[in-house]
Amino acid sequence: MRMEIGVLAFQGSVIEHISATKDAARRLGIDCHVAEVRILEDLNGLQGLIIPGGESTTMYKLCEREGMLDAMRGVPALFGTCAGAIMLAKRIHKEEAGQKTLALMDMEIDRNAYGTQSESFEDELDTELGRVKAVFIRAPKIKSVGPGVHALAKRGDDIVACEQRTGSRFLLATCFHPELSTALFHEHFLKSL
Repeated sequence: MRMEIGVLAFQGSVIEHISATKDAARRLGIDCHVAEVRILEDLNGLQGLIIPGGESTTMYKLCEREGMLDAMRGVPALFGTCAGAIMLAKRIHKEEAGQKTLALMDMEIDRNAYGTQSESFEDELDTELGRVKAVFIRAPKIKSVGPGVHALAKRGDDIVACEQRTGSRFLLATCFHPELSTALFHEHFLKSL
């Protein structure tokens, strides 16, 4: 049976996420269709949804405008990178007025905690999935996680990638942009469905 994966296509590295997902599926030998998601109907039948980076408040408002939020919460597996990780978090550190999320993953996240666009950087990280080059662009920091959240990668003391499984629901979050350097996290996402 073919796996149906969507990539939220309002902002961010949409093409790179699609490419990384297709590469991951090819390497795993999985029949996988990857589609851009822009309207509510695009969410029908998805087993997984990838939420790229971008600007989390704008992304939330666009999803709200399209009436997609409840359907997004109903997708069995979600993978958020950077702003997408913010979208998954239950709690925002120093929450700004009007800041909302999907409130699914038991973590507190601090938006833009690594600095501005000009302070973006790359780092080599040892993760549970293997060594990766991690690209941090106006990246958030995960301040804390609940007992059901498992860290997959740290940078010093900071968790920069984590996952949560609750029943049949799987959530994956990275503070960095794996789609720019590796398909390992996309492989992990597909294997977890």
